[in-house]
Amino acid sequence: MGAGEKDKADRLHPEATKPAAHVAIIMDGNGRWATQKGWPRLVGHRKGAERVKEIVRCAPDLGIKWLTIYAFSTENWKRSTEEVLGLMSIFARYIEREADRLAAESVRMRFIGDRSRLDPRLQRLMAGIEARTAPFSRLNLTVAINYGGRDELTRAVRAIAQEVAEGRIAAGDVTDALISARLDTADLPDPDLVIRTSGETRTSNFLPWQAAYAEFEFTRTLWPDFTPAELAQIVSRFGNRERRYGGVARA
Repeated sequence: MGAGEKDKADRLHPEATKPAAHVAIIMDGNGRWATQKGWPRLVGHRKGAERVKEIVRCAPDLGIKWLTIYAFSTENWKRSTEEVLGLMSIFARYIEREADRLAAESVRMRFIGDRSRLDPRLQRLMAGIEARTAPFSRLNLTVAINYGGRDELTRAVRAIAQEVAEGRIAAGDVTDALISARLDTADLPDPDLVIRTSGETRTSNFLPWQAAYAEFEFTRTLWPDFTPAELAQIVSRFGNRERRYGGVARA
């Protein structure tokens, strides 16, 4: 087999041992974890934030270069005012307390989602840590706040429609690549692996476009109990999967 034929075969039949370079996590179960223990739901969210720190620390050692976590969805505004305000406070505190450590460990932090509804102070903190950690690349940590996949696609389509209406592009110019370039994740690779904790087996409007070819893992573990060891096991299982992207398995 010549070099060109080998390259083509590798594209059709990716090696099973390739790492999960981009892992996306739906961090579910914080409230239930606290309720089961007779504690307020916000205690579970604070514990969940502590778990994020541990997962961020271990991710690079597992071959993960991009880690995207679902922190607050566009539907989460339906929760009680107390819980929503508490969550926003936890987000702000995480940014303030973790900024130095993230920079010291060469972690780049950025956010996806519609920021317009967020508190102005939180928006400033988000912009500040994005600017501060922009030079780093050991791990790319992306946090989805006020994010919803359908909302993201709607915003992208609206922007493209405006460009067509203004004559800057033609309708025939709209391609998969153009749509991807208008999404919040334009600078990120698509996820290789999506994990959801807490036993639910739905994706809840998380990265519907980007995860079209991702592998999925659903674990019954509640997020505050999700350990680096469990993440390592899931990533190891991913390494044994053959991702064919519509091709045919090798004989």
